[in-house]
Amino acid sequence: MHTQRIEDKTVVDVQNLRDNRNIDIQKVGVKGIKYPIIVLDMSNGTQHVNATINMYVNLPHHFKGTHMSRFVEILNDYRGEVNIRTFRRILQQMRERLNAESAHIEIDFPYFIEKRAPVTKAKSLMEYRCCFCGESNGSRVDFLVGITVPVTTVCPCSKEISSTGAHNQRSIVKLKLRFKKFFWIEDVIKLVEASGSGEVYSLLKRPDEKYVTEKAFEKPMFVEDVVRAVAEKLNSQENFPWYSIEAENIESIHNHSAYAFIEKT
Repeated sequence: MHTQRIEDKTVVDVQNLRDNRNIDIQKVGVKGIKYPIIVLDMSNGTQHVNATINMYVNLPHHFKGTHMSRFVEILNDYRGEVNIRTFRRILQQMRERLNAESAHIEIDFPYFIEKRAPVTKAKSLMEYRCCFCGESNGSRVDFLVGITVPVTTVCPCSKEISSTGAHNQRSIVKLKLRFKKFFWIEDVIKLVEASGSGEVYSLLKRPDEKYVTEKAFEKPMFVEDVVRAVAEKLNSQENFPWYSIEAENIESIHNHSAYAFIEKT
């Protein structure tokens, strides 16, 4: 039996007690931790963000429980350097500190980029949802970067059949990427924004709105066109051995969304 001394009292280490039910647990840990972290920023070096974090390890059948406090201790050790380059070390630390065969971590965070309006050049911060997802079993480390980018799409069919105008909508494009070498989140966001009819902005003046709507009208895109355009651009870079792309058009004149998905296998 494992014990420790706390204020001159012997306390049983309950988590390390044996469990006789002979059932392994694939993931056990902490979920929904709100935590400030620092991520790499292409323009400013680093960016402080408030993340939501899930951390898990496997639990062999003979242990009753895991030590939940150690997850937060590890997170505190790395809070100033959570990025693509340090993820492997974080996973390794989780396996070692929790005496586990496998470790899993998911970090979801808002990422802000300063954008200028296309005509007036008015500045504003644009939010993009990003996530780092990784797992390690000692012999293999798998790491994915997820990025969500809103774009504007104009319906090609609507433009074709209408004598004036065409309906448009905001489209949400979600990417998950495996990669060979380091890349900047900003570069992938630009790639996706170039794959729709137009970009989405936080701040637009009237001259900007005129420019954005007219430019989008000149480039109508189905949801199928969007995912194929993103896939073409990713394929040309040879840095992404696997990816998934999904796009959802939140329709403006239909009571449903249009959806498309591509996975590179």
